[in-house]
Amino acid sequence: MKNLYTIFTVKFVNMKTTQSVLFFLTLLLFFNCKEKVQNQDYILKGAVFGTTYKISYQNASKNYQKSLDSLFTIINNSVSTYITTSDISRINNGENEIIVDEIFKEVLKKSKKIHKETNGFFDPTVGNLVNAYGFGPENKRNILTDEEIKNQMQFVGLNKVILRENRIIKKHPKVYLDFNSIAKGFGIDIVARFFNTKNIDNYLIEIGGEIKAKGYKKNNEPWIIKLVNPINAYDNEGFKVINLSNKSMATSGNYRKFWISENGKKYVHTINPKTGLAKESNLLSASVIANLDCADVDAYATAFMAMGLEKTKDFLKDRNDLKVILIYTSNNGTLAEFSTY
Repeated sequence: MKNLYTIFTVKFVNMKTTQSVLFFLTLLLFFNCKEKVQNQDYILKGAVFGTTYKISYQNASKNYQKSLDSLFTIINNSVSTYITTSDISRINNGENEIIVDEIFKEVLKKSKKIHKETNGFFDPTVGNLVNAYGFGPENKRNILTDEEIKNQMQFVGLNKVILRENRIIKKHPKVYLDFNSIAKGFGIDIVARFFNTKNIDNYLIEIGGEIKAKGYKKNNEPWIIKLVNPINAYDNEGFKVINLSNKSMATSGNYRKFWISENGKKYVHTINPKTGLAKESNLLSASVIANLDCADVDAYATAFMAMGLEKTKDFLKDRNDLKVILIYTSNNGTLAEFSTY
């Protein structure tokens, strides 16, 4: 028969063994939990701003789909002309007591900057003309007379819009703001800033063809995209290869958004803010690539379409930071390319 000391010792050893087992099981559970939240790569797809998006980001701790949906809602509620209750829609409808948010203020500030740089060829106040020609939310196509265009031009000019004490002051109540030519790029910038706060260093964000990329893909491979090459379909199997790591890119063109009247006249969605005309120039598309915010390159691409080829080439002489691929119609009617990329 075991004495009391022996019994106590056995029990003590058994307790230590049990504690060791419990500790080991706890460690296993801990490491299993760690494995469940191990960083991974994500690809998110969906619809926003009247178009589609694809967002790839790497080595992240979670799926941020819900967070991005919330960001998109905030942007829409601020600057979407397609939402009747948004701040910009209420301002366009004559409400003058709207306190605009930081999104609205930044988009307006960027717009004014690029409006000045491009000598007014980027101008979000062409909204009335965009609507009148049938490229706005109501989609009512109209052939405008010279007199109607002249009347609408009274309300064009970003100098007619002032930010004062977080309120928008319009010099005329009929001035109509339309940020659609910069908002997609800005939405991309907002997503990029969100990823930066989460210490996500490698991502590519694409919304409706506008793109911003940071870092690299796996194995330190750059973020590469392929643009259809309409000039020489035999080069690189018909594509132009673009390295977008740590760059933004936007493309504007009139090859999708246009309509043709019964008499065969073509009307394009890029309105010339100098003339009020929806007339296609010899410049068919403009792609802008730069280490800038995507909102900036989005706005420059729109401005270049309004400028036309020669004015754009003159503008670029002093802007080595902007790389472009311009597709235009040559004098003999064939497609041609001007590229600084």
